[in-house]
Amino acid sequence: MTDASGPIVLVEGDSDRIAVEMLAARLGVDLPPVVAIGGSKNARRAIAAHPGARLIGLVDAGERRDFESVIDPVFVCDPDLEAEFVRALGVDGTLAVVREQGELDSFRTLQRQPALRERSIEVQLARFFGGRSGNKLRYARLLAEAVPLDRVPPPLAALFAAVASAGRDDV
Repeated sequence: MTDASGPIVLVEGDSDRIAVEMLAARLGVDLPPVVAIGGSKNARRAIAAHPGARLIGLVDAGERRDFESVIDPVFVCDPDLEAEFVRALGVDGTLAVVREQGELDSFRTLQRQPALRERSIEVQLARFFGGRSGNKLRYARLLAEAVPLDRVPPPLAALFAAVASAGRDDV
């Protein structure tokens, strides 16, 4: 249990935490603790574990109600943080990251699967990032490293602004 009066950033999972911390470091943002709570359904439990803290949330669109019912402010990724990075990097930029990892052939194989071949490349990329053990964590870091600093995804830019504001307000 943490008893702190300073801000704490709550995120759903470790991949979100890694991406937030990596991008903040690249931007020189002084982050408070970023806590992965193991899914949005644990938001109430996370609040109880951090009495007195100013909580700031980052959540996927599908789970926003779990956070918004108990945390303010909440920044929402549509539909998730990986998609925000894909939009910021563009498909070509995202595929360049996959290529740099030597996994473009693996991605192309996934694209040919019957269940995915008619789907958008964004859906295919989401499946690729989440489909293999460890990929989500690894690509969270890689995408956060690759995104141009002038194209920070809007929910993350807003989160970093809120963190800076919370620090100035000494909340």
